[in-house]
Amino acid sequence: MGGGYRPAVIRLLGALAVAVALGLGGSSAEAQPPSALRVLFLGNSLTATNDLPATVARIASRSGRRLEYRMVAPGGYALEDHWNHDESRAALAGGRWDVVVMQQGPSALPESQANLREFALRWSAEARASGTRLALLTVWPDSYRRGALTEVIASYRRAATRAQAELLPGGDAWRRAWHCEPGTPLYGRDGFHPSELGTYTAALVVYGRLFRAPLVGGKPPSGVGPRTAQLVQWAAATSLGRRLPRARRCGRV
Repeated sequence: MGGGYRPAVIRLLGALAVAVALGLGGSSAEAQPPSALRVLFLGNSLTATNDLPATVARIASRSGRRLEYRMVAPGGYALEDHWNHDESRAALAGGRWDVVVMQQGPSALPESQANLREFALRWSAEARASGTRLALLTVWPDSYRRGALTEVIASYRRAATRAQAELLPGGDAWRRAWHCEPGTPLYGRDGFHPSELGTYTAALVVYGRLFRAPLVGGKPPSGVGPRTAQLVQWAAATSLGRRLPRARRCGRV
């Protein structure tokens, strides 16, 4: 190779390094996990039961972080219903939110999956136009249809991918907890809405992803024993793709 080649290579490598630092690495502010967030929750009774946003806020508060939120969650609402609901549209437009978290029913059936994808796309575009981003919270089926949970998880994952939305895999955290301890009481009395433990598990997922914060070892709410807390914290962390030591599998310590 000629002697003039090496300086050209050095210049090229230097330019690539700058491009990576500016384009891929992002600023130090972007790399720093947020200490405070403003989040709009648009959902239904699966969000409203046990007040999921307040549960996320309490988890954040225990670790010195702050969540400001608003919840619009009429019973039975889907993303399509929120799209046609003046209060939901006005809440998004007027809030200067960091994130908009949305969920609907399980959406395992083909027509429900198509509906979820369609309105996730619409809400994602609407969120971007309002200077924020969409996150989809995966839910779960009725207890008598628990076998459909895998399809529910896949449905929300496909919708999030299609809409370029963030995925909050609450239903997958439930699945992982049940895989370790099938009797974990995540359902409430009606076999569909979450128990307080079920809400806490989903809230861990929301908190962990949005704040990019650790989950294992956090202080659980009153009424949740240490062993159960360790289980659902492990389930939430691994649903977010976090690698934990094999010895900690299923929340073992």
